[in-house]
Amino acid sequence: MSVKLFQIIHEIESIAPLYLQEPYDNSGLLVGNKNQEIHQALVCLDCTEAVIDEAIAKNCNLVIAHHPLIFGGLKRLVGQNDVQRAVVKAIQHNIALYACHTNLDNVLKHGVNEKIAQKLELNHLKVLQPKKNILQKLSVFVPTDNAQTLTDALFTAGAGNIGNYSECGFSHEGQGSFKPNDGSKPTIGQLGTREVLTETKIEVVFPAWKSSEILSAMFDAHPYEEVAYHLVTMENAVHEFGSGVVGELANSMSKIDFLNHLKEKMELDVFKHTEFFGVEIKKVAICGGSGAFLIQRAKSVNADVYISSDIKYHEFFDAEKQLMICDIGHFESEKYTIDLIMDILSKKFPNFATIFAHTNTNPIQYYR
Repeated sequence: MSVKLFQIIHEIESIAPLYLQEPYDNSGLLVGNKNQEIHQALVCLDCTEAVIDEAIAKNCNLVIAHHPLIFGGLKRLVGQNDVQRAVVKAIQHNIALYACHTNLDNVLKHGVNEKIAQKLELNHLKVLQPKKNILQKLSVFVPTDNAQTLTDALFTAGAGNIGNYSECGFSHEGQGSFKPNDGSKPTIGQLGTREVLTETKIEVVFPAWKSSEILSAMFDAHPYEEVAYHLVTMENAVHEFGSGVVGELANSMSKIDFLNHLKEKMELDVFKHTEFFGVEIKKVAICGGSGAFLIQRAKSVNADVYISSDIKYHEFFDAEKQLMICDIGHFESEKYTIDLIMDILSKKFPNFATIFAHTNTNPIQYYR
């Protein structure tokens, strides 16, 4: 079975919209054409030249990676480093390259941190640091007789979803006025005459990345030639999106029992941690990848443990006897992202071939 590349991209981005990626990131389609026919995909954590070689050997014409192969701009492709060689080789063999990085980190459902939390058997998951400024509110004025039709169109397009609730909106009636001038083609009224009629103001909220769909639905369903509306960005924190997660163990554990639990569930050989000054561990905060920026946040929600990676020496002191910090390694914290991506695709395209990359891309080795 083959699938168009844009279908695969749509499925991934319906869960992890590119809008959610951090400003420094470069997620999305890096090499290829969205209309390309994909017959087999290789899924990996890091896209390297060796991974491209594996894709060629396994006849895959798409590589889906968590970490983008191209972070900064490429000024030349002359084979000077692994990135240049990998890009050239992908182009030569018509292999598309796609990355879903911090956008997949920043979603709670089906995201990187939820996957880690599932491995650790945590319950009652919440986003550790919810994102702000990603909701928009639309206010639009419409003749009251057309209000229900317009409201239904907005809800169908995806407006009004808040947490576990859908079709959330607000409306109230008032008097609207307008005068059609030369060149207009009014639905209601006559040229040169001011019209006054009962209108309804409809207000709905939605994620910013849905704005084009919502506005398109509004224009299609609205009876007026000129639609009166305004769109504003809201500062509200959105608890389905953001950095890290926090959850609870079903039963409290001692320090040693928890460390053994972490080692077993995450399949770790070795990891670093600070001392634990509490009695038992119950509340656990997580951030896959580099997560030192969330140490203070983990403390503020009274987590007993914070699990992440790339913690610098002096940042371990930030535990301040308030929680235990566990640095399990960047690769180790995100390696199950491959399973996550494969799960997303297999549910939508059960007969499409996705292959787990066997190339070990962890640049860090341990001597024991």
